[in-house]
Amino acid sequence: MKVKIGKEEMGTFLEEVFPQIDGMFAIDHLDEDLLVMRMFSDEKHLRPGNTVSGPSMFALADVAAYVATMCFVGKEALAVTTHCSIDFMRKPEADKDVLAHAKVLKLGKALSVTDVLLFSEGMEKPVAHASLTYSIPPMKQVAN
Repeated sequence: MKVKIGKEEMGTFLEEVFPQIDGMFAIDHLDEDLLVMRMFSDEKHLRPGNTVSGPSMFALADVAAYVATMCFVGKEALAVTTHCSIDFMRKPEADKDVLAHAKVLKLGKALSVTDVLLFSEGMEKPVAHASLTYSIPPMKQVAN
């Protein structure tokens, strides 16, 4: 698979289609093999017990899978999550950013399957693992 949208163009695309998440995430690395996305962890992402909340980690995994899919299919804002399974394995550190390492495992005409490992910055072992499937809308038909 070949990347159709690079890191900078993807950042601009996200700003256009998801202004709600502006400032929450950054793309650290993007190539054919791996997307590394960062969630800037702050107080709004914490839960009791002084750790990053599950919903915040889910949001990072979901956005990372979306970006990983879009970099191969192009700017298709209407792609949607059809499945997500997430396992929380370790407690992330509250004062560290969370990093998503996303790999597209299969890209078809209608579906994209992505594997995402989440890491608390500085930790070697992942804090969570997610598997996500995105539905990709059919290409628009050109009128004759």
